[in-house]
Amino acid sequence: MARITVLGGTGYTGSNIVKEAARRGHEVTSYSRKPTENPERGVSYVTASLIDSTERERAVADADVVVATLAPRGEMEAGFVDLYDDLATLASASGARFGVIGGFGSLRPFEGGPRMAFGDDVPAEYAAEGQTLATIAENLEKAAPKNLDWFFISPAAGYGSYAPGEATGRYRVGGDVVQFDENGQSFISGADFALAVLDEIDTPAHRRAQFSVMY
Repeated sequence: MARITVLGGTGYTGSNIVKEAARRGHEVTSYSRKPTENPERGVSYVTASLIDSTERERAVADADVVVATLAPRGEMEAGFVDLYDDLATLASASGARFGVIGGFGSLRPFEGGPRMAFGDDVPAEYAAEGQTLATIAENLEKAAPKNLDWFFISPAAGYGSYAPGEATGRYRVGGDVVQFDENGQSFISGADFALAVLDEIDTPAHRRAQFSVMY
């Protein structure tokens, strides 16, 4: 059993991860700005803003694994990259594994290519958020503390609360290059994405690496 802290644990991605972690019997703590209306049994919920450095220290302390599912929106938009850099430093100092949930735009169109979020064809409404998450992936690869055990997961293109899908108990793992199925589709349900995250926590296969999850 691991002590898992999920940052943004009441959001779409975070709540699915919290649910799967609790189902497996882990000791789970959720941090979020808003309380949940549907708490999971046995989960500790903390309502706090991680803009506060003291709350960040508190969130990372005593955790075996910290999973960050935050989004660079609202009050968190400014300084988001610095916030994640600080979380990485705190996790490194405490010995916690640091998992970051990114976006599809953090992947590359081909091996060694630039991350898609930095391309010219990204819709304006998604550009800023995609570039922020892609920058965090870049920072982890190039400048993460040497002793930090991190992983960065990008979901499929068709992933989000707008298309929750169903739990199938299956998924496919790739590297940092985009993948599509035999029909040219890229999708993963919230439940199966959480399954992949917990499988990585329970049986680490990607240390200091980015990977993707889809069907």
